[in-house]
Amino acid sequence: MTRPVSSAGADPDAQGPDDALERLVREIRACTACAHVLPLGPRPVLHVSPTARILIASQAPGTRVHETGQSFNDASGDRLRGWLDIDRATFYDSSRIAIMPMGMCYPGRMPKGGDRPPRRECAPLWRDRVLALMPDIRLTLLVGSYAQTHVLGPGRVEDRVRHYRDFLPRYFPLPHPSWRTGAWERRSPWFGAEVLPALRTAVHALL
Repeated sequence: MTRPVSSAGADPDAQGPDDALERLVREIRACTACAHVLPLGPRPVLHVSPTARILIASQAPGTRVHETGQSFNDASGDRLRGWLDIDRATFYDSSRIAIMPMGMCYPGRMPKGGDRPPRRECAPLWRDRVLALMPDIRLTLLVGSYAQTHVLGPGRVEDRVRHYRDFLPRYFPLPHPSWRTGAWERRSPWFGAEVLPALRTAVHALL
């Protein structure tokens, strides 16, 4: 049985194809590249496995995620799981769903409120190396502007979400599921009527 790998730690008894990914996760957990600018210190959070078929490429951890070491362990996670129509057990089964933000540590707050953007150092250091060890990824959910810009280049999130078919079957762009998105959803009924059914179909087919 393949062992999932998360930022919470690696199984020291593991042998076989997981070893390279587990070693890399340990290296990531020890990273201090941005320590001098992280207000709560480094605590990289990711959940990965070589057997995962879906990747959630998100933004950066918030304070609750930093405290718990579990991605989307907050209201935004509840909203995202609702969009996907999956429960917490499925969402956190990293043998099927990997979660890797563009910045793996909490970046701090902006002076006028809201979290800072993901640290730019993070994705170039680690993203490609992790992806190379997850060969079974079939669909990447690009959650929010930072993930979409990194992978797809500049563009408007709403335009990409509305025209999600242009990016299938490899990518599925989504807005960030923050509390602000609730008002946007109410103003954008097409998201629930058209995008969410297609999203659920694509995700459930791979689980």
